[in-house]
Amino acid sequence: MTQQEQRTKWVFEPAHCKIGFSVTHFGITETEGHFTRYDGTVAAESDDFSDATVTMHVDVSSVDTLDRQRDDHLRSADFFHAEKHPQMTFVSTGMRVVEKNRYKMAGDLTLLGITRPVELDVQFMGIVLKDPFGNTKAGLKVTGAINRKDWGMTWNNIMDFGGLAVGETVRISCQIELLKQ
Repeated sequence: MTQQEQRTKWVFEPAHCKIGFSVTHFGITETEGHFTRYDGTVAAESDDFSDATVTMHVDVSSVDTLDRQRDDHLRSADFFHAEKHPQMTFVSTGMRVVEKNRYKMAGDLTLLGITRPVELDVQFMGIVLKDPFGNTKAGLKVTGAINRKDWGMTWNNIMDFGGLAVGETVRISCQIELLKQ
């Protein structure tokens, strides 16, 4: 049996996940959003996910910030250009232990056809060996930040007071519940 065959496969449980982000608006507040359509897989040999590999695909047209006009703008060529680049992907390339149940996950993020390396913080939240339906579940919290301009998202307005309408740093916050396969 190969090492890949020995790894346990997990899938994202969409009803119990949130793939979220936030960005500064006018330099005074945070605007939050999330994606409603995505899928992901995790493979790990260790019970604490310290050797996990992660693959995630996000349908960028599913962006939701609770404001239809803003969501339409985010789907446009100014930001996600969802018509031309419908999918954002993340593929991990390594996991490094920081302390017990906390890791740094390196990976490649592809957005707008541009692939760049990123490093995200991962917290292993634990395992439920048997939920009420007999399933084994695990939880991960993933956080980090990227500069949207690194992926070609350069749209902005300079406001009368000199600040930017939209911050350049996008904070990522994902709550991921996994279902063991």
